[in-house]
This record gives sequence, C-alpha cells and structure tokens, in this order.
Amino acid sequence: MAATLLTLGLGLALKAPCAAAGWEDGRQYRWLCYSDIVPLLSTEQLAGGRLPYLEPCREAQWPCDEYPVLTMYTMRLAARGEPGFATFFARNALLLAVAALATAALLERVAGRRALLFALSPTLLVYGFMNWDLLAVALATAGTVAFLRRRDRAAGVLLGLGAGAKLYPALLALPFALHRLREGDGRGLWRVVGWTAGAFVVLNAPFALAAPAAWATVFRYNASRPPDYDSLWFVACRACPWSVRTVNALSLAAFAALALLAWWCRWRREPTFPAWTFGFPLLVAFLLATKVYSPQYGLWLLPWFVVAFPNPWLFAAFQAADAAVFVTRFQWFGRLLAQAGDPALAGFAGVPLWAFQAALLARAAILLACLWAWARSPGTPLPRVGDPSVVRAEAAA
Repeated sequence: MAATLLTLGLGLALKAPCAAAGWEDGRQYRWLCYSDIVPLLSTEQLAGGRLPYLEPCREAQWPCDEYPVLTMYTMRLAARGEPGFATFFARNALLLAVAALATAALLERVAGRRALLFALSPTLLVYGFMNWDLLAVALATAGTVAFLRRRDRAAGVLLGLGAGAKLYPALLALPFALHRLREGDGRGLWRVVGWTAGAFVVLNAPFALAAPAAWATVFRYNASRPPDYDSLWFVACRACPWSVRTVNALSLAAFAALALLAWWCRWRREPTFPAWTFGFPLLVAFLLATKVYSPQYGLWLLPWFVVAFPNPWLFAAFQAADAAVFVTRFQWFGRLLAQAGDPALAGFAGVPLWAFQAALLARAAILLACLWAWARSPGTPLPRVGDPSVVRAEAAA
C-alpha cells in the first residue's frame, strides 16, 4: 500500500502542472502533464448540474456523453457544485487513488509480494490519472479475486459493473466461464455469464430506456471513429487508406484470430492449463488488434501480470515501451502544433512521427512476445485464495 501511494504521489506530481488548466502556454506537451480529466469537465458539459444522457448536450465541436454510464456518473459526482478545473481534477484523483489502493490490496491477498508489480508500475505512474480506467481495473480485479474464491455471483456482478465503467471487464466472463466448463460446473458457468450480463443491464437499462440515443453515443462514437494514434491501425492506415467499416471488421477478425491462436498453442502444450488465465492473452490480443488503443489501456494488463503472467523481464520491457509511447506521443503532438504555427509552442522541437511509431511498434512486439511466452508457459503460479482445492494443489506442488 505504501508503494502504491508512492507511485500515485509521483503520478500526481507529474499531472499537477496541468490540473488547473492554463494550457495556453503548451505545458501539456512541454511538461508531459496532460490528463483527459481536465478538459472533459468542459467537453462533457458537466457544469450547470446537467445529468448525462438524461439531459441533452448543447451543440459543440466535441462529442458529449461519450463514456459508459458508471464513468459518466463518476464525472458527474466529481462535478457537483460547479468546481473549477483544479477541484474537479483533485476529486477525481482521490476517487482513482482509492481504486488503485483497492486493486493493490486485492492483488496482495492473492499474489503476495508480486502485487508490487502493480504498485511500482511506471504505467500506473504516468497513466493512473490520465482517464478513469482505474475504476474498471479495480472492479475487474475484484471480480477476478471473487472468481478465484469461487464466488461466481459476486464475480459476475463485479465484471458487469466494471463493464459499466469501461467495456473490457465483460471480456473476462469468457475465460471464467470456460474454466467452470472445464471443471464440469455448469451452474458456475451460467452464474458468471448471467450475473455479468444482469449487472450490466440493471446499471444501463434506466438510461437506455429513458434516453436511448444519448445512451448509445459511446457505441456510435467508437464505431465511427478512425484508428487512434496509439493503435497499430494508425501505422497501417497511413499507407492503406481503408474505410472505418473495413478497419472495424478487420480488427475484430484479428482479435478473434490472435485469441484463438494463443488458446490453441497453450492447449497443445498443456491441455489442462487453468482456463481462467486466458484472460491475459485475451486482453493482449484485444490491445494488439483494436483500432482504439487509448494511452491508459496498459493499466488493464497490470493485474494480469501479477496473477496470471508474472514474467519480470517481459513486464519490465512492457513498462519501458509503454512509458516510451507516452513520452513520444505528446512530444510529437507538441511538434505538430509548433509546426502549425502555435505561438505557445514556438521553438518546441518535440520528436518526429517515426520516433512515436517506433515506440508503438516496440510495444506491439513486446505484447506479441507476451502472447508467445504465455502460450509456451510451463505453468501458472497458483493464487492464494484460501479455497481448499487450491490449498491441496499448492501442497502437492
């Protein structure tokens, strides 16, 4: 917990120069202090007590209500009382810090000192206060721990709530259901899947019924947006001008192919491997194949490096590459604005596009190496969950 607080404190110090806005001098690029939290107070139109989805957005340059329900209403909670940018950032930072500490505590309960991989992660430092992904990470981690403790209803509810913050936790219901299927526990399988879907529906149904068009903004926006700067599709599409619809179809096919290949390779080598650990390559395959790889998505993998893939060398390599993407991304953005004549960035050199893309390709290569290493892994360290069957297995090992 102390290590997590140290990392969060350094992350807060990194973001502090940008917390009160005042970005007219280009500080978000010069000092690498950018955070989505600050501008989204305005772009999500949270001032004036507006209720996301239920009250319409004013016409604006940027989309409004573009996040899932739990994230939008976390923003709304932090925006109570017409706060300034600094206060809004501080409130969200407190909520995200609680989520990070909860994640660290959960990981320590099942993985012991390996939880330090999360607590001291450079990815946590630079991206913890970038966006609201730590909410989903905490809920997904809690769902994983509940599953390992055979609390399948709780696991499903937590994954469903996590999907209400960021959709990725819903993916974890697949490996968890496969694990129960292998155990011959049909009830467990349906509890995981059913409660995940049920919690997501209960959370979203009031908004989907009251304001279906506004509620569906997140789905329309992500379906129609072009490849994100941090994705491999951005690199590819500069040479191949595919339509967004084509990229959507190809990214889905690539995700399925990578995930199935990882499963098949691991199954060939170890037919009885713990199926729940498939959550790690499933997320890696998604990040490699998706057209939207926002900078903070690396946070999703941190708990899985702890519980399912504790490879210190590949973890360190991923951390280095993730940090390199962060630095080169915002240095390149600053360079673009300087070249466009922005007086606030006059004389700012930044880095060229090729440096940013080299960092992206290095990170992708490391993620592919993680897939390969997981598929050829000789075994998975058993978590300390207190379940009698796990205790017996640990004793036998």
